[in-house]
Amino acid sequence: KAGNERFVKNALSQVPLGPSTREALLKGQNPFAMVLSCADSRVPPEYLFNVGLGDLFVVRAAGEVVDKSVMASLEYGAEHLKVPLMVVMGHESCGAVKAAVESTPVEGPNLQYLVRAIRAGTDRTPSERRELRDAILANVEQVINDALSGSAILRHAVSAGALQVVGAYYEMASGKVMFSEPVSVPPATSEHRE
Repeated sequence: KAGNERFVKNALSQVPLGPSTREALLKGQNPFAMVLSCADSRVPPEYLFNVGLGDLFVVRAAGEVVDKSVMASLEYGAEHLKVPLMVVMGHESCGAVKAAVESTPVEGPNLQYLVRAIRAGTDRTPSERRELRDAILANVEQVINDALSGSAILRHAVSAGALQVVGAYYEMASGKVMFSEPVSVPPATSEHRE
């Protein structure tokens, strides 16, 4: 949160990126958080949180959709790196969520998979004319549910108190990232999107 405040105020701290930092990281990594965010080029977590090399374990996929490789990456962060915080971050003007909400036709099975996965969360918003921000927040919630219901490793880490999971929304115009309350109890196991 402090790093994002610096980003918003354009008061960025100098982050160590030089040879000595790179040399020290050869011995291993100890990130303080993992961030699952959209692959959108306007949403680089390292910049938004004003952090340096080795600070974040970042996993990116359009619309933050959880597939097997994303799930494996999150499990690696929780199980092997012992990362204590997982942030699932959606963002303003997300084209992937917009395509899903507007039912924009997409070509190819991979893009169709992505849109179907996002629709699973956005279809439960109440009105027919959905606000994009509400759909993005619903997608973040769905992604958290998918990650926890699809991974015994993540559920165990949360229930053991070793991992906190929060949702986040990046407001591109202001630069501010807003966070939800941490997930306290994993949701009941449900069918994972394949």
